[in-house]
Amino acid sequence: MDAPKRARECLFCKIIDGSLPSQKVLETPRVLAFRDISPQAPEHVLIVPKTHVSNLGEVRPEHGAVFQEVFEAAQQVVAKLGLSEKGYRTVFNTGAHACQTVFHLHLHLLGGAQMGGSMVG
Repeated sequence: MDAPKRARECLFCKIIDGSLPSQKVLETPRVLAFRDISPQAPEHVLIVPKTHVSNLGEVRPEHGAVFQEVFEAAQQVVAKLGLSEKGYRTVFNTGAHACQTVFHLHLHLLGGAQMGGSMVG
């Protein structure tokens, strides 16, 4: 599927363009942060570049500034939600084995409670 068609059909692209609603937490010219509709923690925010990139494997050097803004937005969301002191988790899922379900790169930011389990086997 070509990139423009993929972007037109992408759930997150529809949230970015306003054709689907979201609970925005932060917006910049190149990044949108919004609450996950199926939160896995008391605070679960998705931080997405407005540029459609399917997953981390498709990030190219020309995306550098956009992804710097993704991380800066994460820092701003952490501050806004008061997660700095006790901590938080950030996760990029890439591909089927990682359970990626929306194929628009997104950073999960989770916090507000003690995380369970280990991140590695």
